Amino acid sequence: MSTLTVGARAIELDKDGYLVNLDDWSADVAQALAANEELELSAEHWEILELLQGFYREFQLSPATRPLIKYTALKLGPDKGNSLHLNRLFKGTPAKLAAKLAGLPKPTNCL
Repeated sequence: MSTLTVGARAIELDKDGYLVNLDDWSADVAQALAANEELELSAEHWEILELLQGFYREFQLSPATRPLIKYTALKLGPDKGNSLHLNRLFKGTPAKLAAKLAGLPKPTNCL
């Protein structure tokens, strides 16, 4: 396990860099996780992260790529709910990286 320092807090991460305790998530934690990925979060990123957190509250799981695309299209429309848009935002691994930044567990069927 490793830790992520955010302000004065040490946040525990699993071997893949996901939060051990989902309650540790905050906007500052998301920014720090994104910085570790050399990513600067824009309003478009935040829109997807908030959507993912809603998905997790509703279904108690992190979606794989196809369900993420479908859910995004359902909630935000086809302009944002497509693989090109999500791959551009999340470096070609939208389900894994977006879940990590949203403070959610790694999607179960992602390697």
